[in-house]
Amino acid sequence: MIENLSQEQLVGILEAIPVEISFVDESDAVRFWNKHQTRIFKRPLAVVGRAVQDCHPSRSVDKVKQILADFKSGRRDSAEFWIDLKGRKVYIRYFAVRDNAGSYLGTLEATQDITDIKKIEGEKRLLGD
Repeated sequence: MIENLSQEQLVGILEAIPVEISFVDESDAVRFWNKHQTRIFKRPLAVVGRAVQDCHPSRSVDKVKQILADFKSGRRDSAEFWIDLKGRKVYIRYFAVRDNAGSYLGTLEATQDITDIKKIEGEKRLLGD
């Protein structure tokens, strides 16, 4: 629940989470992304308001269209991919964003470099170096 959360606080939260996120609205227009300076997949500011299909390489546009169609129809609520990029493992997830009635509001993309996460073993229960 969001109550009395300022825009500054919301932006701070979105920048602090350890995942790159992007939001595409119900009309397929790119509306938001965080971590502009440090993104794995950099985007020019001119992308805001453009159709998301126009922001992907031609080899992946069909996948983008299928994911969006599945989300809009309710056939699917998420999709995930992982790729090797410059010696790093990148995990990319897409989530349908819906209102309380289940109507489609848009798509949230979450991208994370999981290379170091994959190396975790055992437990770490105490704060330390």
